[in-house]
Amino acid sequence: MTIIDAHSHLWYLQDTTWNGKAIRTTKNGRSLFLGDEVQMLPPFMIDGHNTVEVFLSNMDYAQVAAAVVVQEFIDGLQNGYLYGVQRSYPDRFFTFAMADYLHDGFYEQALHLMAVDGFRGMAIPGHRLLGRSLCDPEMMKMFRLMEANKWMLSITLADGDRQVDELSEVIAECPGLKIAIGHLGMANPPVTPPWENESWRRQILLARHPNVMIESGGITWLYNAEFYPFPSAVRAIREAAALVGMDKLMWGSDYPRTITAITYRMSYDFIVKSSELTDEEKRLFLGENARCFYGFQDLKELPYIKNMSE
Repeated sequence: MTIIDAHSHLWYLQDTTWNGKAIRTTKNGRSLFLGDEVQMLPPFMIDGHNTVEVFLSNMDYAQVAAAVVVQEFIDGLQNGYLYGVQRSYPDRFFTFAMADYLHDGFYEQALHLMAVDGFRGMAIPGHRLLGRSLCDPEMMKMFRLMEANKWMLSITLADGDRQVDELSEVIAECPGLKIAIGHLGMANPPVTPPWENESWRRQILLARHPNVMIESGGITWLYNAEFYPFPSAVRAIREAAALVGMDKLMWGSDYPRTITAITYRMSYDFIVKSSELTDEEKRLFLGENARCFYGFQDLKELPYIKNMSE
């Protein structure tokens, strides 16, 4: 089946701050992260560069035909690097631009980014913008501009339904704006099953709108304590599908942070091997829905390469 990753990250170097604390590449795949040193990347990525070349190698090995690259404040603005990625590999990537929504004036940044040939959408880490309404005047001005220019929105909302009403207002104001909501609605870890949480269901139900989809980026991170084969993650996907249909859901890996614990192939292989989903559901979730939503065409067919240890 065709496999497309609907949620990944790339950066050349991490060198930013969040809430006044540094986020900076150190060595051997580690980063200084909000006062702690953490394994941000696999340890073999010793220079800290999360590059497209390494990602493509992982994609080819795991037979992932294409990937959607979003942005996050904790990685710093990566528009310059991602512009080069999109221009160099237009058949493999759909890259989102990002503006500095933490400060007024981001509309002008968005206007400039929309004039750049290559980007086709804006990413908003909404869960880190709880001090700014998603429907404040400048945001709504940007959303209307995006709708007029057929630009997509990739957004991650805060846990539960804290921003559901705000995004509902955006959807009502801009019904032609295509939106992908990340992290499967921030599905909670197994200790609090999301399907028992009405606020989680409200976030997933946003996908009942025609132009709204849900992607599962980071699902293996959310259920990392349970680990492979992530049975509760499969359950969360099934419960989301029961609410809005499997045709509204897309697989995402949250590469590269998730592959410090598992391999890139394992980030979707647990779906392939699950007996809880039909072959058709797997086909839709792992690639077909993303292919249609993002408009990928002429995707590369990737052969299976046998491991030496097999």
